[in-house]
Amino acid sequence: MKSVFTAEAQSFRKGSQRVLCVSLRSLCASAVKCCFHLLTLLLLFSPLVVAKPITISTNFEGGAIGKIEQVNATHFRCGVKGESDQDGRNRQANWYSFRVNDARGKALTIDMVDLPGEYNYRPNRGAVTGDTLPWISDDNQHWRQLETVEYQADVPLLRLRFTPRTNRIWIAHVPPYTNQHLQRLLREFRQHPNLQQETIGKTVQGRELQLLTITDERVPLAEKKVIWLMFRQHSWEAGSSWAGEGAIRFLLANTPTAEIIRQTAVFKILPLCDPDGVARGGVRFNANGFDLNRNWDVEDAQKMPEITAQRKAILAWVDSGNRIDLFLSLHNTETAEYLEGPPGDGRYRVLMERFSKLLSAGKTFAPTRPPQSAETSTTLGKPGRMTVIQGLYKDRQLPAFLIELMITKHPKLGHPPMPEDRQQFGAELVQTMWQITRY
Repeated sequence: MKSVFTAEAQSFRKGSQRVLCVSLRSLCASAVKCCFHLLTLLLLFSPLVVAKPITISTNFEGGAIGKIEQVNATHFRCGVKGESDQDGRNRQANWYSFRVNDARGKALTIDMVDLPGEYNYRPNRGAVTGDTLPWISDDNQHWRQLETVEYQADVPLLRLRFTPRTNRIWIAHVPPYTNQHLQRLLREFRQHPNLQQETIGKTVQGRELQLLTITDERVPLAEKKVIWLMFRQHSWEAGSSWAGEGAIRFLLANTPTAEIIRQTAVFKILPLCDPDGVARGGVRFNANGFDLNRNWDVEDAQKMPEITAQRKAILAWVDSGNRIDLFLSLHNTETAEYLEGPPGDGRYRVLMERFSKLLSAGKTFAPTRPPQSAETSTTLGKPGRMTVIQGLYKDRQLPAFLIELMITKHPKLGHPPMPEDRQQFGAELVQTMWQITRY
């Protein structure tokens, strides 16, 4: 009897196991089928759930763009904001800086529009052209020029086509140099024994205006030449500041040449003359609309505190019995490169020619015209139209010069100047200025 029950039990167990195995296989098959359908649904509908629309923003220092029109999901029309002077004239549209968000892997088209402007009361088609290609960056630090562009002169319009390799990409007229860049530089050299920093005034919006002095104070002032440098009178001209950083780094370097220069010369440097404009992504006017490289023949501490502070520092130095052997304001323009000397009777003509010859012998200065003396004003007969070199010559007959550096493809470099090229120019510039003041 026991053996019969045992056989039946074994048979039952085997049957139950077969049923259980069949049930488990069915369950697993159903689960796999459900997972497959679920995955299919997720693949089909996930773009609708997680994909973010492309956006354009300027919420960072120096960011600026005008009206934005979205043509379709990946095509935008962006106006160049531009700025005009206190009289609503001389619109300059040569700065843009913005960030495109959530665009990785998407073929973008961006049309830069609203380009025409006016310079010295003469209308033009704008500074943004097929020659002035935009710069892009994946991290807002390392920049490369975008060459996949199309310029339509009849509109005018500059069309950018590219596919970002990162989720965010920055686009600018030239590689930006902001107030933050300068502050990092000054913090780096804060303890340097041959650097003095002072605040000479404040901007319309209350930002400090800095004056740097670089020299070895152990050597008496009477035994030294004195050189003044002015950078970034116009906020869009970031290349001026990159060169300024190169000049400062060279002068403070622990090298035999820099040490000799510090012992034999004093460098007075205005490192960034329009911090308000740099912060807001401006062009060439202060917060009240006044061009900071015009108006050097008028005085208005309320409307133009920047010019007032800078002029006061320069003239106070001279009027205290100190010398200025050479003064230079550094600028950027689109396709030209040149040295301009002070107006007058030609008393500084020999100095100007020697300056141009020595600087041209370097690797980073390629003048597109011979050096020339400036006119007495940019707009004869109209107040408020003198540049810094015209104003300083009028006031004290100072040997004040101006240099314009191109932002387009450079004949010596073989490419548009990059930040490191500008810094090299800054190093060459201070060495040249030191050399020509020694003889």
